[in-house]
Amino acid sequence: MRITKTRARSFLAGAVAAAGLVALASPPAQAAASWSASYGELPGEGLYPEETSCSGAYGQPDVPGGATRTAQYNGRTLTLRFYYHGDCGAFARVENAPQECSAHINRLEGNSIVWMRETVDPGLDYAYTMIANNLDGRQARAVLFCGDTALARTEWY
Repeated sequence: MRITKTRARSFLAGAVAAAGLVALASPPAQAAASWSASYGELPGEGLYPEETSCSGAYGQPDVPGGATRTAQYNGRTLTLRFYYHGDCGAFARVENAPQECSAHINRLEGNSIVWMRETVDPGLDYAYTMIANNLDGRQARAVLFCGDTALARTEWY
């Protein structure tokens, strides 16, 4: 039997949930990804968490103020989560979010922010980003946007 990306993501989501680690989306998200000009220049960037060697092992670090944040939007409580692995980097996930919302992962590069975002797909209420390389002294944070408004963000980690 050929293992497709959909089958692999479904299997991974079940295995990860059973292990008590970060559960990735199943079925896979097909959201519209976008990023800043210098995103993807570092190792690991441009990959989804399940495409890395750290797949299934990302956790929520001890970020000042917490790696999970919530926000109210149109009567809903939205959740923003920051996940990290010391060998692969970080990604952001939003949950219980409407289609006009998106998950962002930001990385500091000198005085500027390099970013990557994923919008929430029609019919789904979550989205998660590709990896940002916040290794070797670099820092990243997760941000939840709905429309052009940042509703929640974690501290830099």
